[in-house]
Amino acid sequence: MNDFDFVKSSYSSGSGECVEVALGIPHVVAVRDSKDSDGPILRLAATTWARFTASLG
Repeated sequence: MNDFDFVKSSYSSGSGECVEVALGIPHVVAVRDSKDSDGPILRLAATTWARFTASLG
């Protein structure tokens, strides 16, 4: 069991193919595949996540 509270992206398609992101742990952003909630979790430094999302715009 993990301590993350995952939320599905608002950009998720109707078939649920998207990522889920959890922001509940200080300084960490967790990302997982919404189709495989028991699968691996990618843990990123919050600063890394911020740079990644800023590069998308």
